[in-house]
Amino acid sequence: MRTTKTKRADFGACVGAFFGAAAAVLVAAMLTGCAAMAERSASIIPASFGQRVPSRPVATYSIVVRDGTTGQFGVAVQSHWFSVGTAVPWAQAGVGAVATQSLVEVSYGPLGLDLMAGGKSATAALDALKEVDPGVEYRQVAMVDAHGDVAVHTGKLAIAHAGHKTGKLADGTVYSVQSNLMGPSTVPEAMAAAFESATGELSERLMAALEGAQREGGDIRGRQSAAILVVAAKPTGSPATDRLVDLRIEDNPDPIVEMRRILTLHHAYQHMNAGDLAIEHDDTAGAMKEYAAALELAPQVAEMSFWTGVSLANAGMVAEALPHLATAFKDTKGDWKETLRRLPASKMLPDDPGLMARLLAAGETSDAPASKKP
Repeated sequence: MRTTKTKRADFGACVGAFFGAAAAVLVAAMLTGCAAMAERSASIIPASFGQRVPSRPVATYSIVVRDGTTGQFGVAVQSHWFSVGTAVPWAQAGVGAVATQSLVEVSYGPLGLDLMAGGKSATAALDALKEVDPGVEYRQVAMVDAHGDVAVHTGKLAIAHAGHKTGKLADGTVYSVQSNLMGPSTVPEAMAAAFESATGELSERLMAALEGAQREGGDIRGRQSAAILVVAAKPTGSPATDRLVDLRIEDNPDPIVEMRRILTLHHAYQHMNAGDLAIEHDDTAGAMKEYAAALELAPQVAEMSFWTGVSLANAGMVAEALPHLATAFKDTKGDWKETLRRLPASKMLPDDPGLMARLLAAGETSDAPASKKP
């Protein structure tokens, strides 16, 4: 029976790890703990795992990372398959990250995270799942845990070119890149080189790895979807807060270019949020800096100008708000003046007719910030 086999494997490994260090009384206690660990592993892996070899060829290239500086976990992937982000990338704050692909068994993702959350290393978690998967030679799976262990498996029946590469950087960052059904066989090496040479926050370095793979030739079938997932080093108690970046391109003729565009937008909105927070803390200079950074990244987005103007108006900086509102009002794709009129009823602007009239007239007169007026 599969669960019995799994228990024996865990039991033997655990006993071997402990045996030489203790007197007889300690050995008995350790054996009890090993048996309990085996029971937990068996309860996590359902009897249905691996009973079917799926025919979904989610052939792809991906990267899993634990950032040595921040402790964050990240996964990035691209494939000529619809909505690759729903199958391949998995990550949990404080636990680890998983990429499962090739003839994909999606359960490697949540089960791998459950096993690592229960105390198994990435290597032990991957080994436990491989042992009970009859389709293991079709799989390609990579895992990284909170302690910096990284594990990867490329099955013998994964479609060529298939391969992987792991690495560890001077700051303690560990990663694995993996690919199958590639044009050239050198994609993993190109991904690794692009990741290692990239700078900035983790999402940017994951993006660089995807771009490096595509420059090398990527998926022999072409391109279709992509995803980037980054989670916090430690759980906050709110899964939504733990997910720092969660971006997907479901179907696009050039998903890497589109991912670069929306990742830039993501950074812009991060600056907007930081600016709003600075306003809440009466940090006007900090807010202006953050809003300027957002507008520099996404000058074409009327939303940026509009809400920057609203935030400044709420902070009493009406003269500074007017140029931003004037910019938003030039966008003919939306009715930004009517949007502004609706805000006082939702207590998002003061219910002040004089203020509203001044804001609505933005762009009709000189709207230079007060600091620049004579």
